Amino acid sequence: MHVTPPTFEHHREPFGIGEPAPRLSWRTITDTGDWRQAAHQISVTAADGTVLADTGRVESAESVLVPWPGPSLGSRERVGVRVRVWGEDEDEDEPSPWSDPAYAETGLLEPADWTARPITPDRTSVEEPLCAALLRRDFTLAGPVASARLYITAYGVYAAEINGKPVGDHVLAPGWTSYQHRLRYQTFDVTPLLRTGENAIGALLGEGWYTGRLGFHGGRRNIYGEHRALLAQLEIAYADGTTQIVRTDEHWRTATGPVLRSEIYDGEAYDARRERPGWSAPGHELSDWTRVRELPFPRAELVAPTGPPVRRTQTVTPVDVITTPSGKTVLDFGQNLVGRLRIRVKGPAGHEVTLRHAEVLEHGELSIRPLRFAAATDTYVLRGEGAEADEGMEADGGAETYEPHFTFHGFRYAEIGNWPGPLDPADVEAVVLHTDLARTGWFECSDPLVNRLHENVVQGMRGNFLDVPTDCPQRDERMGWTGDIQVFAPTASFLYDCSGMLTGWLRDLAAEQLARPDGVPPLVVPDVLPDAFEGVGAQAVWADVAVLLPWTLYQRFGDLEVLRAQYPSMRAWGEATIWLTSEGDGLWRQDVQLGDWLDPQAPPDRPGEARTDGDLVANAYVIRSAEVLAEVAELLDGAGQLDDGKEDAARFRAHAQAVRERFADQFVTPDGRLASDTQTAYALAIAFSLLPSERQRRGAAHQLARVVRRASFRIATGFTGTPLICDALCAAGEPQLAYRMLLERECPSWLYPVTMGATTVWERWDSMLPDGTVNPGEMTSFNHHALGAVADWLHRTVAGLAAAEPGWRRLRIAPVPGGDLAWAKAAHDTPYGRAEAGWRIERVKGGRMRDVLVVETLVPPNTRAEVQLPDGSAPFEVGSGCHTFRRPYAAPDWPPTAIRFP
Repeated sequence: MHVTPPTFEHHREPFGIGEPAPRLSWRTITDTGDWRQAAHQISVTAADGTVLADTGRVESAESVLVPWPGPSLGSRERVGVRVRVWGEDEDEDEPSPWSDPAYAETGLLEPADWTARPITPDRTSVEEPLCAALLRRDFTLAGPVASARLYITAYGVYAAEINGKPVGDHVLAPGWTSYQHRLRYQTFDVTPLLRTGENAIGALLGEGWYTGRLGFHGGRRNIYGEHRALLAQLEIAYADGTTQIVRTDEHWRTATGPVLRSEIYDGEAYDARRERPGWSAPGHELSDWTRVRELPFPRAELVAPTGPPVRRTQTVTPVDVITTPSGKTVLDFGQNLVGRLRIRVKGPAGHEVTLRHAEVLEHGELSIRPLRFAAATDTYVLRGEGAEADEGMEADGGAETYEPHFTFHGFRYAEIGNWPGPLDPADVEAVVLHTDLARTGWFECSDPLVNRLHENVVQGMRGNFLDVPTDCPQRDERMGWTGDIQVFAPTASFLYDCSGMLTGWLRDLAAEQLARPDGVPPLVVPDVLPDAFEGVGAQAVWADVAVLLPWTLYQRFGDLEVLRAQYPSMRAWGEATIWLTSEGDGLWRQDVQLGDWLDPQAPPDRPGEARTDGDLVANAYVIRSAEVLAEVAELLDGAGQLDDGKEDAARFRAHAQAVRERFADQFVTPDGRLASDTQTAYALAIAFSLLPSERQRRGAAHQLARVVRRASFRIATGFTGTPLICDALCAAGEPQLAYRMLLERECPSWLYPVTMGATTVWERWDSMLPDGTVNPGEMTSFNHHALGAVADWLHRTVAGLAAAEPGWRRLRIAPVPGGDLAWAKAAHDTPYGRAEAGWRIERVKGGRMRDVLVVETLVPPNTRAEVQLPDGSAPFEVGSGCHTFRRPYAAPDWPPTAIRFP
């Protein structure tokens, strides 16, 4: 038995953290069955080895988000923590060995810690793309350095260098936050980059999301401010105990270089002839460099990251070289991905290579119409043979290596224009970018198309979790749409540890929402569309993210703190729904609701024209959010973290009940028929328990099965119904209909895009039509995670692996075999360790009734699992370890039949 080094809060890399009392988590690795922790001991030491805290033996079974045991940490404080545990059945005098120590270091926790000031190269405000600016400062070190930390952020995006070497491996730092409220900074250990004597620090500063163009139909610039800026503070500790600070101030210098523009939507223009070799090294010639201007210190709160940064996570080589009908050269990378190209090219000075990106081909050519106003084009002008390379670029046998700096593209295909000489595809590779989240969830089954569907969900999440949870990565949008992440969060939080990233995003949401007088969350966060939907009103499903996303994170990660921190935001939306339903007949009535967005029958140019009544959708969500909010208030009250929590709970529960009664009166018949006779309407009513009588529940279950059969098992849901339809069918006693929908291949269905060669989830069920043409609507993406929310059902029901309590302290193993699948399995790295569940059918000759269903599960230490086998037997509980169960199995009648019309 051994204990893993503890983790701090939800940090993957606890360096420069912002919590003065970080909670601790650890896992116990043991082969002992049904092992449970009885006690733990935590030891905290300072950087010099001084013991700051030692808890001794603490009688507790808790091992996840355990309160910090020592004094609160100050800024720049580094600590080491180790843990050991006792098991329930072990001699209390024989604990486990101590874990290896884990180290954490705080960043700058107080505003007074910052003595640097933002500096800008910009003199005037402009409405056109800007050259990326070079910024630098020389400084002298008097002796050997013991340690050095760089604290840095920007209005815009930056890439820092010291003495000609890059600082860190972050991409598009500091990322995108609600800049007027929260500005994220990074902390780097730069000790190895410094030397006694002359040194230099520099940064390449781009526009990013701060001053760059954002929004629809051409968008607008300078949304957050008129001037880019860099804020950096290099703190150096000498070996003799003295210190020195190099900070951004008016003494820095600026110049332009080879990056003529670098934009989120439009790509980068790079002229290698304009490079300044050695620009971030000491002794660089500064005769044509000018002084920067200081700006006032940020009004926004400077915050440390809660999640990992964007990084280069993979490189992909081309799988095919295509010559299009018009004679263009296009590389196929075999996978729709998010990132940019890296090229190795050799040619004469001044020769320009063009790189254009798109997700699909149409009629054999690059399909750029879905990009709308995004050019998604990079250009590179060669410096030429024999020219000296910039510090940031490489020279390889006369070849020049180039990768863009401050842009990203969503693409599978890249058109290579004006390549000097024959193109060797080995000289071009795609660099994949996304927030560097830890993978935690896996699924596999006997059907290759379903496996490809699940892999498409994974790849779509990777591409759309690029600092904020975006809607799509390729066109002039790429925004944090609230409805998309609300429906996808259960899937996301199984596949990846997105707790830290989404916790930070929720803080931006709360800041944006609570700054609004109506308390309604914006449609996108950060909110760059305040005027685009003026007069539309609050939107159910989208605004409900304020309540339902924190609830999902609590359910998946067991962190009550996310509920406490977000409660003002959650409560504000709850209060808004009380006001919205207070007029008229007690229901929320509104002319425009996004509702079941992208219903497959919606016309291409009217994606919100759904078959399900928007008022029905809105009021179903009012009830759901109010009930969740009441439960949250009770939880926080019980934990002593909310005054008047019981009063809030009673108020929101009464609100839910009042709307529930009006919903039943207005939208449900006594026989369980709904006002909208649609898959989405019945899925909502069943999944949200909106049917008061047994008669209505039976009627709605029958009618849901009927509308599914009537549709020949093709999907008829949009954003709202898609995450719920399979669960609703299972709750209605029709799991085989859910399987039949899952396995349908005709459009619209989950597998139709797979049969069309999709490698990510599409925005529309028919983003590409069967004849290979792109949907004629102006809003069409081939990488959009929302409709991939079905993967949550694959994990919980098909494989049968789910959390029975918040944070996976108890598991639920409840597989529901079906369809023509012969086996399925899932795995998830829970806070306690690896959990697995799976099943297979062992065929026995002599008839179906003699087939055997084998269910296998792995339960992590310090947890237990509730097992519900599909043979109808009573559920039972097991402890940690590996378990195998064998039961006789009768295969269902397959396939179900559709309702045929004359």
